[in-house]
Amino acid sequence: MAERIEAVLRSGKAPNLHGLVVMRGGNVVLERYGAGVDHRVGESLGHVAFGRDTLHDVRSVSKSVVALLYGIALGEGLVPEPGAGLMGQFPEYTDLVADPARAHLTIEHALTMTLGLDWNEDAPYTSPANSEIAMELAPDRYRYVLERPVVEAAGKRWLYCGGATALIGGIIARGAGRPLEEYAAGALFRPLGIGDFQWSKGDDGLAMAAAGLRLRPIDLAAVGRLLLDGGQGIVPGEWIREMLRPRVVIADGFEYGYQWYVSTGERRWVEAIGNGGQRLLVVPDEELVVAITAGEYDQEPASSMAVLDAVLDR
Repeated sequence: MAERIEAVLRSGKAPNLHGLVVMRGGNVVLERYGAGVDHRVGESLGHVAFGRDTLHDVRSVSKSVVALLYGIALGEGLVPEPGAGLMGQFPEYTDLVADPARAHLTIEHALTMTLGLDWNEDAPYTSPANSEIAMELAPDRYRYVLERPVVEAAGKRWLYCGGATALIGGIIARGAGRPLEEYAAGALFRPLGIGDFQWSKGDDGLAMAAAGLRLRPIDLAAVGRLLLDGGQGIVPGEWIREMLRPRVVIADGFEYGYQWYVSTGERRWVEAIGNGGQRLLVVPDEELVVAITAGEYDQEPASSMAVLDAVLDR
């Protein structure tokens, strides 16, 4: 594998690779870092020489971490079961709670991104035409998501929706009685040995649950190992199994669990994916974890795909 990776790097097929950590059987077997222009949720950081201790945006990999936090909070009795009503978690929006068209929404619909609400993230993540960016610009992110027009029955179709994750993050913070990033530090990161992380915030001072997390690649890999180890007593093992169970079809052989992508092909894997080439891939049967950070924001993630192809020998 190391030879394949080196060949990719020499060939120039991964010019925007910023970090790579591969673990097998719980041990780091390969670690590489690069250099290049980087951003923090749209803010230019200039040219950065990356190393083991450099934090990096993981963008929408944040969503998958939020799902882990929900499982921890559920085990602690801080949040309701996924089947609980969604609107009831935000009782301050009395007009929306009273809307019969939204009464059937559950937390599980948010976890699986099947809310049936009008949402579009096809525009660049620098444009307010992108629903996630519009949410971040809104005076109240939760109302912005919950008042989107109902376009179809919930649970019918997967539609990528950062707003769904924002709602889950809000439910966790409310249940824990503290900001999401503070709960994450005590409930997940410190028990995993992760002392250095950041969670970018919106103008409202709330953590950007859908895309704001910054981690070191080595710590991102530790999150992957957590899955292999059944939660390590940090996340309930039953939640890990439920979270990674395929629940809604995205494409043939490619499904979605609770904020995680799941392959249902012959080679089973689970993955967290973020804009710019951020990837956390876990192949349980091979005890393999691959954590990648890259700088291809709003582009096709050619560098991360080239590296993944080399790691997986495909």
